[in-house]
Amino acid sequence: MDNKTKLLKALPKVDECIGLLIGLLKSNSELSVPSRILKTAVQSSIKKEREKILRGDDACREMSFDEWMTIFQNEISVKLTPHFRRVINGTGVVIHTNLGRSILSEKTTDNLVQAGGYYSNLEFSLETGKRGSRYSLVEDIICELTGAEAALVVNNNAAAVFIALNTLANNKEVIVSRGQLVEIGGSFRIPDIMTKSGATLKEVGATNRTHLYDYERAITEETALLLRVHTSNFRIIGFTSEVSAEEMVKLAQDNDLATMEDLGSGSLIDLSQFGFPKEPTVQQIVEAGVDVVTFSGDKLLGGPQAGIIVGKKDVIAEIKRNPLNRVLRIDKFTLSSLESVLREYFDLTLALKNIPTLSMLTITSEELKKRAQKIQRRLKKRIETQCEIRIVPTVSRVGGGALPEFGIDSWAIDFGPSNMKLSIFENRLRKLPIPLIGRIENDRFLIDVRTVQDREINDLVSLLIDFFGSCSEGDGEGRA
Repeated sequence: MDNKTKLLKALPKVDECIGLLIGLLKSNSELSVPSRILKTAVQSSIKKEREKILRGDDACREMSFDEWMTIFQNEISVKLTPHFRRVINGTGVVIHTNLGRSILSEKTTDNLVQAGGYYSNLEFSLETGKRGSRYSLVEDIICELTGAEAALVVNNNAAAVFIALNTLANNKEVIVSRGQLVEIGGSFRIPDIMTKSGATLKEVGATNRTHLYDYERAITEETALLLRVHTSNFRIIGFTSEVSAEEMVKLAQDNDLATMEDLGSGSLIDLSQFGFPKEPTVQQIVEAGVDVVTFSGDKLLGGPQAGIIVGKKDVIAEIKRNPLNRVLRIDKFTLSSLESVLREYFDLTLALKNIPTLSMLTITSEELKKRAQKIQRRLKKRIETQCEIRIVPTVSRVGGGALPEFGIDSWAIDFGPSNMKLSIFENRLRKLPIPLIGRIENDRFLIDVRTVQDREINDLVSLLIDFFGSCSEGDGEGRA
């Protein structure tokens, strides 16, 4: 009998393993594992070992009962761990698309608990005792903050653009500058959205320069809408020109056409006062007279994922009547959190303090250095024999497609593990009970403290101390 056949015959039987595991788990009253999880954990563990044997893996060997029980329990632990998890963002990217974009304040998350744990007036008027509209819960607030006549919220900004185009320009032409036909994250392409909405794209101008006369010459009897699109994380620099919102509105009014602007990461605060490049606010575009303005709720606004549509009352009313509105509507969690965030904007000082996205963007470099030093002090004596740890200046990013070329001065904890490859170190930090996500730069691992919340510092320090403690107990490359 060859070794491969011998190893295959030595694999334990699924039913026997399940019985032994049930007995083992019963002896520990704190553990409760659903039978389905237990069965699939055993089956998948044995299957993985069988596949390794069939591949001829040299590491395969006959394992003891205790070794198999450890493998099964590890697999059970993996299967019981939620897929959707909290992480600590040490990347320095504030609106991190892959890590959940804007985070919410404790006050807002408390409101989410209320929305989920209790009944609410989602579509019930407390004044009349009759059926109400969910949109009325935030529309007046949005209008007050933006100066718009009416507002509507859908599930994201792509949906906002889609339903607006479908309502205003189905089977009609939409004129847009060639330089604004961008693709952003998630394969969101303006031309594709326009096609699916039923609108016919009519691009004008050159990639880098579009003039008012380009729009004017393109207008025909089939034209329904003039569109401007914020280019998000794409920039054309140098010899450039584009038509302003005011110019586009005047041209549209002269030709009895509607206007629309997709702001992408729409902001309610002029961030140039904090050293950021000048970008138009939602209020400025509304004031310019644009009929429909769309922007995201989960980027510079600092709220939940949502697409916010503001503009002229008659136009927004038409969009509300579109049957797609039912398909794209938001739920009670979005409504609750969005209202909470929007109310912060009634006092801009409080908004900058209480909305995490704005707070992270506007915190000073001096404050960040103190935060980094605080973390370093707590770590240095505990891990300095295993890892060099320094405080270094670095550059954070806004993220979310906003201000892509702009870097924000920041500070980072710089790690240089002594007995571990940097790639292994980074990988194992992602496997911690609370995954720690940083970045590798110049052969060092950095945690940019801009995106580490004060309330996370204790967790961050404990995770790293436990991690290096487990490394010292194991082999040279540590265990996570």
